[in-house]
Amino acid sequence: MTTAAVRPGDDRPGAPEHVDVLIVGAGLSGIGAARHVQAGLPWASFAVLEARDAIGGTWDLFRYPGIRSDSDMFTLGYAFRPWDGERSIADGGSILDYIRATAAETGVDRHVRFGHRVVRAAWSTAEARWHVTAERAATGDTVELTCGFLFSCTGYYRYDRGYLPDFPGMDRFRGTIVHPQHWPDDLDVAGRRVVVIGSGATAVTLVPALAGTAAHVTMLQRSPTWIMSLPGRSPVADALRRALPPRLAGPAVRWALALATLAFFELSRHRPATVKRLLLGAARRRLPAGYDVDTHFTPRYDPWDQRLCIVPDGDLFAAVRGGSASVVTDHVETFTDEGLRLRSGRVLPADVVVTATGLDLLFLGGIELSVDGEPVDPARRLTYKGMMLQGVPNLAFAIGYTNASWTLKCELTCDFVVRLLRHLHERGLRQCTPTEGHGAAGSDPLFGLSSGYVQRALDRFPRQGAADPWRVHQNYLRDWRLIRRQGVEDDALVCSNPAPAPALAPAGQA
Repeated sequence: MTTAAVRPGDDRPGAPEHVDVLIVGAGLSGIGAARHVQAGLPWASFAVLEARDAIGGTWDLFRYPGIRSDSDMFTLGYAFRPWDGERSIADGGSILDYIRATAAETGVDRHVRFGHRVVRAAWSTAEARWHVTAERAATGDTVELTCGFLFSCTGYYRYDRGYLPDFPGMDRFRGTIVHPQHWPDDLDVAGRRVVVIGSGATAVTLVPALAGTAAHVTMLQRSPTWIMSLPGRSPVADALRRALPPRLAGPAVRWALALATLAFFELSRHRPATVKRLLLGAARRRLPAGYDVDTHFTPRYDPWDQRLCIVPDGDLFAAVRGGSASVVTDHVETFTDEGLRLRSGRVLPADVVVTATGLDLLFLGGIELSVDGEPVDPARRLTYKGMMLQGVPNLAFAIGYTNASWTLKCELTCDFVVRLLRHLHERGLRQCTPTEGHGAAGSDPLFGLSSGYVQRALDRFPRQGAADPWRVHQNYLRDWRLIRRQGVEDDALVCSNPAPAPALAPAGQA
């Protein structure tokens, strides 16, 4: 890939703007990707297209009370700009400030174009470039660009809506129904009865946050989720930052917490009974004596079959113990005028119902892909190293871990993309394509979780193969060796230099 990879005729009036790297999304991973490209590929032109009107992605979109990270910020933050806040489990506003400050300090914010939602991307082998179509939010018209490499940092869920089951009787309810993904600024729950439907990370965050002002908050769950309390401040991070100079403390804290998270995950997979005893014992110590932990805090599945929820300093347990919140395990039969009637016959009165019922997953932000005129169905493709698509040239996507910090995997992806593009540039090559080879057999889901929001979206996401490099590992140490410590060339990634398209004849000539 050359700096000025412009085919003959592209300087004609009206030709689409061309950049070497086009990044889609200006959230946590998109800003990180832009910084990696900026620092690692000084010859490359790049732009960031953001569908919304602000930097921050998830952390700008979600505004519900108590929103916070469920990974420690020392690994969720960037390696190139270590988190220096006091709290390991940080609030959403602090995370948003961190992302925006990173964008401003590095200057990548000047490369972001807001209100541009990418809807289509068509690869041309003859030109060795993507033709990208984006819609402008302000006007509804479209803009065309071309790029040598397309890097999707759109996350994995829809931003315009969350998942909402069709509960019977919702139109009868005289109170307020709100989904956390679209929390109204003017919603006041002071003195009101609140029911939060759900038991995932959003629900366990909302309940203690609302319990401080609401008359009472009930978490209504069909089944429990594994919940673990961690200190809001990490004693490991505090100790290492006291003992080491800043240039060493950042990497040391990051590795220590990443390895500790990985060790707990591996213990959960290999000794689930041990982890169950630890989690249930901790819950019992924080809950009132005689509390029915078996019903309300003992899931039917093993830890990490679904994502484990973190509560800083046991705040959810404290709200239940203090009486400002309660947990009900039952099913919604119907909404009523005044609340919810459950399958057991119990009635929950409510003034506000929060449907913390999950995300609606979406791959690549819904971008329609084609290669040389043939549509690409991601669900029929395998993932190469969890970041590229089988048979699709010059495309990468950043999807983080489900069992650890999102950013750990995304930064490995960014590092690989930069090294790959440098490799192409130095050798005068323009195209890199993951192709079938060893390990390409098999068709397992991309995400190895049994959560409902994952299972509902299996037909929208690519698959993984039986062996490397087609296998997706939820293991930072293994990926660090496979991605960071190895070269970019292997038998499954074909780098080539397709013949450029012929120059266009001047108007009026045959």
